Amino acid sequence: MNQHAPIRIGHSACPHDCPSTCALDVEILGPGRIGRVHGSKDNSYTAGVICAKVARYAERVHHPDRLLKPLVRAGAKGEGRWKEASWEAALDLVAENFLKAEARHGSETVWPYYYAGTMGLVQRDSINRLRHAKRYSGFFDTICTNLAWTGYVMGTGRLAGVDPREIAKSDCVVIWGTNAVVTQVNVMTHAVRARKERGARIVVIDVYDNATMKQADMGLILRPGTDGALACAVMHVLFRDGLADRDYMARYADDPAGLEAHLATRTPEWAAAITGLTVAEIEAFARLVGTTPRSFFRLGYGFARQRNGAVAMHAALSIPTVAGHWRHEGGGAFHSNSGIYRFDTTLLEGERLRDPNIRHLDQSQIGRVLTGDAEALRHGPPVTALLIQNTNPVNVCPEQRLVKRGFLRDDLFSCVHEQFMTDTAALADVVLPATMFVEHDDLYKGGGNQHVTLGPKLIDPPEGPRTNLFVIEELGKRLGVADRPGFGLTERQHIDLILGKRGLGSFETFEEERWADLQPDFETAHYLKGFGHPDGKFRFRPQWQGGAAPNKPPKSLGLLGPHERLPVLPDHVDLIEEADEAHPFRLATSPARNFLNSSFTETPTSQARERRPELLIHPDDAATLGITDAARVELGNARGEVVLHAKLFDGVRRGVVIAEGIWPNSAHERGEGINVLTGADAAAPYGGAAFHDNRVWVRGV
Repeated sequence: MNQHAPIRIGHSACPHDCPSTCALDVEILGPGRIGRVHGSKDNSYTAGVICAKVARYAERVHHPDRLLKPLVRAGAKGEGRWKEASWEAALDLVAENFLKAEARHGSETVWPYYYAGTMGLVQRDSINRLRHAKRYSGFFDTICTNLAWTGYVMGTGRLAGVDPREIAKSDCVVIWGTNAVVTQVNVMTHAVRARKERGARIVVIDVYDNATMKQADMGLILRPGTDGALACAVMHVLFRDGLADRDYMARYADDPAGLEAHLATRTPEWAAAITGLTVAEIEAFARLVGTTPRSFFRLGYGFARQRNGAVAMHAALSIPTVAGHWRHEGGGAFHSNSGIYRFDTTLLEGERLRDPNIRHLDQSQIGRVLTGDAEALRHGPPVTALLIQNTNPVNVCPEQRLVKRGFLRDDLFSCVHEQFMTDTAALADVVLPATMFVEHDDLYKGGGNQHVTLGPKLIDPPEGPRTNLFVIEELGKRLGVADRPGFGLTERQHIDLILGKRGLGSFETFEEERWADLQPDFETAHYLKGFGHPDGKFRFRPQWQGGAAPNKPPKSLGLLGPHERLPVLPDHVDLIEEADEAHPFRLATSPARNFLNSSFTETPTSQARERRPELLIHPDDAATLGITDAARVELGNARGEVVLHAKLFDGVRRGVVIAEGIWPNSAHERGEGINVLTGADAAAPYGGAAFHDNRVWVRGV
């Protein structure tokens, strides 16, 4: 009889840049091998449900194309010729080139560049310790959260909200600007529970009929960048029809009378002309939330990725304040709980080594930085050396042609620490193989929930890949800063310090407990003790020019974008790239179900399910242009042009086109991806990348 060893279950957290940060149960099949990944049933937020792409994570861990050896460029940049090197030789080469660059141009010529390929605190953020110790250029991280977080905190004063598990206790769940089925499946877990157990209505607001919209009882498809107009019209109806909670606002809001007067002209008819919705749709939505005290607004990132995104977020957030939804269990709003954790990472990130006089460079403007734009460089020295971890800027950043041109500079030395040969790694001088989340220790905090979760090492990596922390430590030794505070500690020691300072125990206690639930009490989460501003009031009048925000630019950068045009009260502000005669379409670059930014694009199941880069276009628009289904189409603007295949789709408004997913550049016909078309101009007031805000022309090829 064949005897099979029992499958052991290890516990971890999803490391990817998804608000859910799911608690995971990982099948361990043997030394160095994992099987299926499951959502932890006993975690009250994950509730046993995870997305399919993470469930099949073994496809990534055991992928035959995974990087396993350090590589040094052996031909021209981008030619694809490499020679293997030892770790010692590769790291020596990196340090040598960093020191040469520093000797020529000063320390600011080196730019450590990273982001959220892993959300683990140790493996993601240790790069900053090297940055500060060496006085390398600062990193202003604008690519993801700035617009949404700024708009939210301008209203609440704190980056926190109602317990997201209260979605299940709601009578109306409003999912606004996030395709939750694709990007944070646990939102749907709790929303569907509310429908089954309470008969709750699910409202979905987005720019096309996506997977989440198909779950909706009421779906509102509006033109990109017009969410603020919808929000204002809804509040107009609440005031007009006696559905506004005046007693609540008198206690908790700064200027309800001023808001009501301001909204007198923001009628459903006014909003219909801007949004493309009908007056009847706007009225019905307003009546639903106005007569349903337990209305829960789950506000996403997607609708804030417009040049007016901060204003749109603030306007949508103002609705539950006008209606008094915050009073009720299952009512109010939630965007992120990132403000509740309050971890001390001073030692991890080397904060005490930071020199405030060192310049900051905008993450989203890496193309401009690398091609010598004086303003992007803050009138400082050129960037001639890069260390890149946890991100793929040649693929995911705006103004892709500039990014690629910069990486191909002969005088730029770049080291990329990666798991696969990404578009960025392919243009590097040195490529170092990286471990995956089941192969190292780390600690994760959930922006979309309330848990801090341990991710211990579950299996040994293949021979070759090393952790992010290893690379930082080894470079620290070679660059002469290994004696600085924070260096010389293991992952577990860093985790012990972070947890201990927060009074949460240690790595050892978390191995047993797996996570900690840090959700604030009901009154705090619902702001019934007052909002986070000094006066305790929700601000209908945000302080756009100088108010507190989680990712406010350093003083050396100041206010960004056309901040002087931001409205005094919630409104629609016309800062977006409106369509014009030369560019009659608005393009949104929305997430694909089987990818996560540029991750999972290498796994066979994800590739098979997504098939190829496509452009969703309304059949009537296609007919006008003489475009048939599956035909090759070219779309472009002043930044460039790309080729995709048309997919006729009546779930998008006329004049709007959607390109789902960040496919590798090589998956496109000309080797250029969708971010050729996106802009890197800073959005007001504190920066941010407006990925879904692009005007384009479309034509058959």
